Amino acid sequence: MNELLWMKAAKEKLGEREITGAKHSLNILAWNKRLGAWWFNDEVPWCGSFVAICLVEAGIAIPKEWQRALEYTKMRNTLPKPAYGCVAVKKRKGGGHVCFVAGRDKATGKLVCLGGNQNNMVCYALYDEADFVFKWYGMHAYPNPERYQLPEFNGIKLANVTEH
Repeated sequence: MNELLWMKAAKEKLGEREITGAKHSLNILAWNKRLGAWWFNDEVPWCGSFVAICLVEAGIAIPKEWQRALEYTKMRNTLPKPAYGCVAVKKRKGGGHVCFVAGRDKATGKLVCLGGNQNNMVCYALYDEADFVFKWYGMHAYPNPERYQLPEFNGIKLANVTEH
């Protein structure tokens, strides 16, 4: 199965982290500038910036208010279950969170999501599937059926993630 361009872009950003305080991640600032942000720091919740820049780099249209996680539910087709590379959106206290589905944890059965601003960095984290709405942002209306067969991960420990 071919790698999705936005997932390739997301994986290239693994390990990027915000810098708390007066200094800021130059990469996160560059993403925000390219996307047309009006703020110039990395401490505004940036999960939407991460998803948006990965989609833009892959040539995929993004929501007008890409910085707002819950806006990702307003475009594209809703999926009945997670597929590799789909956009996963959940509500949380104070707003929402958006990330990409990367797979499933073999030991716990939880979703493995690749996202930005997960404990202030781009990383894989474990989530409950029931917390999300799944949207397909690919070139076609729905993913190929094999994308529903999620890759298995071992050893992802990050759970109870902060997203703000």
